[in-house]
Amino acid sequence: MKAFVMHAVGETGFMRKPIPRPGANDAVVKTGVALVCTSDCHVVNGSVGKSLDLTLGHEATGVVHRLGEAVRSVRVGDRVAVNSITPCYTCHHCQRGCSSQCGGLLGGWKFSHQRDGVFADFFLVNHADANLVVIPDEISDEAACYTSDMMSTGFAGAEAARIPLGGTVAIYGQGPVGLMATAGARLQGAGQIITVDKRANRLALSRFYGADTTIDFTEVDPDEAIMDLTRGVGVDAAIEAIGSQMALDACLRVIRPGGVIVNIGIHSDGDAISILVCGRQTRASEVTIRSILCPGGKERMSRLMRLIANRRVDPTRMTTHVFPFNQLDRAFALMSTKEEGVIKPLIRFG
Repeated sequence: MKAFVMHAVGETGFMRKPIPRPGANDAVVKTGVALVCTSDCHVVNGSVGKSLDLTLGHEATGVVHRLGEAVRSVRVGDRVAVNSITPCYTCHHCQRGCSSQCGGLLGGWKFSHQRDGVFADFFLVNHADANLVVIPDEISDEAACYTSDMMSTGFAGAEAARIPLGGTVAIYGQGPVGLMATAGARLQGAGQIITVDKRANRLALSRFYGADTTIDFTEVDPDEAIMDLTRGVGVDAAIEAIGSQMALDACLRVIRPGGVIVNIGIHSDGDAISILVCGRQTRASEVTIRSILCPGGKERMSRLMRLIANRRVDPTRMTTHVFPFNQLDRAFALMSTKEEGVIKPLIRFG
């Protein structure tokens, strides 16, 4: 089969690989569509490990091609989606409720990080009964693919923020994850959603997904604007969705005492992040700071698909570009530079 791989740091290309064979609890899926993520770019630049000659990609849907003998919940021919996080659900970390850390730090993230990812004609899913979900007939492959990471991660940010009904939230970064955090905040019942970015098309889409006020940080001071909007009190919740120390610092400056800050952006520069605000230790203001990695599992995936099926959210509005598999390198380059107003490139296989 054809696969798109990382040959070395900064170097990608296509190569031939054997079609994977499933173990007893695994499934092999024939890829239908996939999405390119900024995290894929982080992998290639060496920021989150060096996955040499591993197939890239972690967001995909497809059709079950072959099953291990112990798999019971799906059948060959089923149209399925898989989360970007594929835990075992049996290890110590999983049983403690930290399934995204399965086996150790970032251990639930297996695609392109520990083993071959989804940018290939076929890909393997471990522990298929727990990690594969059948896509309902009324949901397109494209929409279902967004449950793999963008919806799950963005919504997790809003969930972890514990936004009170009618409360205020500031969301920094309106890339795909930030946009889904915005949609999640609306679904959580936030009364005032404030989003911060610099790209006009992303801020416009942010308003579609539920932002009440959008701030272009190149034109106005976001700190001042947010404190004005909240009458000097600050927000109940702040979500960092870009992976920036500057954005995290901003969250700390606008959060009200007793508020919640959630970091869902990946800080890929390799530097330690600092958690201080205005020269005082954050603990003095009783602020809670949480970090979240994309939650996986078929139960969560099913719930996300229910939101799509019942028209609570339409993630496909984030698709700005479509490429065939043999042009995946073009899509990758575009996602790396963020040119042409790209938000999310969709890849079609077959």
